Amino acid sequence: MFFKSLIISILLIFTACSENKPTKKYDAKKLLETKCASCHNLEIPPYTFAEELAPPMMAVSFHIYDFTEATDDAQRLYKAQEFVVDYIRFPSAEKSFCDKESLESYGVMPSLKDKITVDEAKAVAKYMFKHFNQENLLKAQKAKREYDALPDGKKIALKHKCMGCHRVDKKIIGPSFIDIASKYANSKDEMIKSIKNGSKAKWKSSNGAIMPPFKQINDEDLKILSEWIIKTVL
Repeated sequence: MFFKSLIISILLIFTACSENKPTKKYDAKKLLETKCASCHNLEIPPYTFAEELAPPMMAVSFHIYDFTEATDDAQRLYKAQEFVVDYIRFPSAEKSFCDKESLESYGVMPSLKDKITVDEAKAVAKYMFKHFNQENLLKAQKAKREYDALPDGKKIALKHKCMGCHRVDKKIIGPSFIDIASKYANSKDEMIKSIKNGSKAKWKSSNGAIMPPFKQINDEDLKILSEWIIKTVL
């Protein structure tokens, strides 16, 4: 009798989970960006600002998952997804897991029932709890700590995709930063001109590759970048 009840319970869980899946494949990430990003910040880790229209999506995902009552993780995930599918189409203060203060601050979200289908809502709900989870948050926090610890010059190099053509100690398309630092060690201004205005045929090792101009980098960042290349790389 026990085993019969157990099998029935398992079948019910699998049946419920299948009912919570969209009937066709969707680009759930794109759906989230087009349907939700106008109000919710999608960054991991999330950030908040004074006039935000809704809480960050990671906070929403964590909050719904934590407040969903269930006997195990599988049931909790299913019920949390089920809640999202219903709530984004038929939201109300009574259904909301938000505290009174948050509801007064953000208000009840507008209904998306005319903007998102049930299947699209299912795809979004599934993606939410798969993407905005503890594991991805910890990875993002680690990456942010590592990025924050970088020298400002390297941050600028990464921001402007300098690493697409250069590496610190080896040539790719353009010369290595070590070679650049050696060439311009006593003429930093010339390096800055080459970065800002671009250059051609200055490096035989580049086989005619053209350095495009980077006029979008402001003078202060150019100074920091050039000093990092010369002082830090050497």
